[in-house]
Amino acid sequence: MSVSRFADSVSSVTDRLGLVSAHPPLWVVLATAAVALVLVLYTPVWRVLRTGVTIAHEGGHALVAVLSGRTLRGVRLHSDTSGVTVSRGKPYGLGMVLTTMAGYPAPSLLGLGCAALLGVGRLMLMLWLVVVALIVLLLLIRNLFGLLAVVVAGVVVGGVSWYGSVVAQGVFGYGVAWFLLFGGMRAVLELQRVHVRGDGSDADQLSRLTHLPAFLWVLVFGVAALGSAVVGGGLLVGHWTFAP
Repeated sequence: MSVSRFADSVSSVTDRLGLVSAHPPLWVVLATAAVALVLVLYTPVWRVLRTGVTIAHEGGHALVAVLSGRTLRGVRLHSDTSGVTVSRGKPYGLGMVLTTMAGYPAPSLLGLGCAALLGVGRLMLMLWLVVVALIVLLLLIRNLFGLLAVVVAGVVVGGVSWYGSVVAQGVFGYGVAWFLLFGGMRAVLELQRVHVRGDGSDADQLSRLTHLPAFLWVLVFGVAALGSAVVGGGLLVGHWTFAP
């Protein structure tokens, strides 16, 4: 590739990243919310798409593990939509608590971040940040299914962001944001059932680490998920709600 062609490619990428997109009609935003809600509530579909929430969940564990000074060993995603992030360090203390806490709020907070970018018209930036995050996570995956899941997610998001029409990009972007916000809430509801069975969930691990009831941690996760959904939803529809 010549220097001029490379410069043109870089210029094209930066132009796309700096693009401020027009907000879609309100009915499109509400329609994507309704579709995302159905996908989350309809269990047969949720069982497949939940892997996307698991990717965000394990990504949250991995990010906070690194930020808290732990040594990240790898991430595994399983076909039953479960996952595990392995890090090395003290099996107790603040770093371990924060790492364990990070999983369940991560999908909701990611959805909130997507909503914030969409609220200011930065659709393309939002899509590409998701792609970059998936590429980084790909380097940490340590099993075949996890590799396949992250590659598929990256190809879908990257393909829409590069080849999709403006309308397709907008519908997809808003759909992703709503799905993460709603999916984060359903994941917490499922956590409560797992906790009741005593299956060693994040809430159970936090209970052992902090000597606080596991139900309290489920409640904390639920408040974070619900708060993210309320604030994120407000950001997604705020262009019309607060329009003069």
